[in-house]
Amino acid sequence: MAIIFEPMNLAYLSLGSNEGNRILWLETAIKLISEQCGTLVKRSSVYETKAWGIAEQPDFLNMVVSIETSKAPQALLAAILSIEEAMGRHRTVKWGPRIIDIDILLYNEEIVDSPDLVIPHPYMQERRFTLIPLVELAPDYVHPKLHKTIGQLLVECPDALEVHKYASAEK
Repeated sequence: MAIIFEPMNLAYLSLGSNEGNRILWLETAIKLISEQCGTLVKRSSVYETKAWGIAEQPDFLNMVVSIETSKAPQALLAAILSIEEAMGRHRTVKWGPRIIDIDILLYNEEIVDSPDLVIPHPYMQERRFTLIPLVELAPDYVHPKLHKTIGQLLVECPDALEVHKYASAEK
């Protein structure tokens, strides 16, 4: 009997929530990602920020996790969309309020450009709420398209939204 080893890939995922018990939604997403997508390697601190895109909505909690996965990028996306749907995410308004939002930021050093998936995430370098937690996990990771480290991208980021480490418990 031959043993087949699936190659492990390193992916960085951003998680965000601004509805209901935001901490519970983030923790639930991490649990489901661990069960359905791969092994959790690291998780950043949780950060709070005003909404990006549409300002008139509740503040977001955001974080980044890294996972080892045997899933190819498209299969990882399918699993993530399934998790969002199972958690009650309804995509009605772009950049609108959401129970959970999970995005693939990076996948190995790969570049993916398809109609439903772009890796590296096309806006990550423009969003401090993504870069700050990502710097916690991978400050020296080199963006495969921009050829700059995540730390450099944070220094150069034009986003003016304040991002604060989140310390208080949800009500």
